[in-house]
Amino acid sequence: MFNRIIIATEISPLATSMIACLAGLKNLGVKECLLLECLSPCETDSKISDYYQAIIQENLNEQKAMLATQGYTVSTRVTTGHIKNEINRIALEEDFSMMVVGAAKHSLLGDVVFGGMAHEIVQHARKPVLIVRVPNEPVNKTKPTAACNILEHVLFPTDFSENAEKAFEYLKKMVSDGVKKVTLAHIMDQAIIDPYLKNRQEEFSETDQKKLEALKEELFTLGNVAVDVKLLYGSPSAELLKLIEEEKISLVVMGSQGRGFIPQVFLGSVSHNLARHASASVLLIPAKREDDKI
Repeated sequence: MFNRIIIATEISPLATSMIACLAGLKNLGVKECLLLECLSPCETDSKISDYYQAIIQENLNEQKAMLATQGYTVSTRVTTGHIKNEINRIALEEDFSMMVVGAAKHSLLGDVVFGGMAHEIVQHARKPVLIVRVPNEPVNKTKPTAACNILEHVLFPTDFSENAEKAFEYLKKMVSDGVKKVTLAHIMDQAIIDPYLKNRQEEFSETDQKKLEALKEELFTLGNVAVDVKLLYGSPSAELLKLIEEEKISLVVMGSQGRGFIPQVFLGSVSHNLARHASASVLLIPAKREDDKI
C-alpha cells in the first residue's frame, strides 16, 4: 500500500524526532524512503551555497543512517523551490505512495509547526499525507522512539461521504497488514440537526449506527482486530479531538474532504482542525480530482 514514501525534512530537532518515529511504517509495507530537503532560492545564493549545502548533506546523511537502522532503503535529495509544489510534483511524477511530514504535539491553542511545512503540504496534497506528531522527549539517534507507536490505536472518523469510503479502503488494508485496534466514529452534527431536524435525530441515529456496525463487521473479516464504535452528537471537530484524548488514539485515518467540499477550500473543516490540533498523528487521504491522472 505504501511501498515508497517521501519524507519532507529540514535541519531541526523536530525533523530528527519525526525520523525516529517511523519504524512502525514497515508494518504498512513501506520499504523505500526518499528524504527530501527543499531550499528556497535565497538559501542557494552562490556566496553561501557550498557551506550551507555541506551542512544540509551532513544532516541528511545522519537522518538517512537513522532510517537505515530501522530497516529502510533510503535515498536523499536536495531541491530548490516551494516544498508544497516540489514534494507533490515528485510524488506524482515518480509514483510515491505517501508523503510524510512532522508536527510537534501542542495544545489546542497551538498550530502546526515545522515552519508551516505541514500546512503547506497538506493544502496541496494529491497523494496521502501522514502528519507525524512527535513526542516531546530527547531523541536517541541510534534507535526508534518507544513512545511513538503510530499504529497502536487507529481512529477512523467518517461522514459516510465518497471520500470517507476511499479512506476506509486504506483502513481495510491497514487491518489486513496487522493493525490490532480500531475505533470507528461518526459525529452527528448538532449545528445541522438542531435547527430543523431535531425531530428526526432518533431516525438518523439508528441509520448511522447501522452504517458503523456494517463497517465494523467488514473489518472483522480482514484480521484479528478489536473494533469499537462511537456515535456521538455535537460539534464534529470538538468531539473528535476529545475522543482522541480519551481513547489515547495514536493515528487518525480520514478523508481530507467530506460532504460539501468546495475545491478552493484547503480542507474540510473537520480534517483541517484535526490536522492542525490533534495530539495524534493524522493520515489524510485526498479525494480524487477530475484532473488527476492516477
